[in-house]
Amino acid sequence: MNSPSTSPGRDLRCIPCVERHHEAVRAIFNEAIVNSTALYDLHPRDEAFMRQWWQAKREGNWPVLGLENEQGELLGFATYGPFRPHAAYQFTVEHSLYIEVSQRGAGLGRRLLSALIEDARQRGFHNMIGVIDASNEASLRLHHRLGFSPCGSIREAGRKFDRWLDLQLVQRLLEPASTGGAAM
Repeated sequence: MNSPSTSPGRDLRCIPCVERHHEAVRAIFNEAIVNSTALYDLHPRDEAFMRQWWQAKREGNWPVLGLENEQGELLGFATYGPFRPHAAYQFTVEHSLYIEVSQRGAGLGRRLLSALIEDARQRGFHNMIGVIDASNEASLRLHHRLGFSPCGSIREAGRKFDRWLDLQLVQRLLEPASTGGAAM
């Protein structure tokens, strides 16, 4: 994937990702899988895997929000889904956020995560969880700035690049959810 344009003062749009974004989402995922510990996957995601991923997002009515530049290039995306499959967790979601490698450090993560938080709040969710590699200081700082607090850690939860990886769990409580169930 070619690096998207990076001009100061660019006009970025926060949009729901649609079919034309599928390959860009896969490319962003795969760069993170191959070159970082942002995802604990070991192998790039193929088209079949991504079809199932998108289908689960559609069927669950889970958002996939993206940031697009003036040329329509996807610069990053964020999503959330169920935290655990049990009914009592219905107001808690786990989110993820990925930025195209050439765009990292430019404030896009803050914009996307802020939009995702607002989406979850509007849908009546109460608790948003992030599961972050403990060495990902930039992500931990971003989450702290947006009101997430550490809520646990798991030592040596995964193994990648010939080393053990620790997880840091963070959470943010959203506005109180209605008692009638999340609008999904």
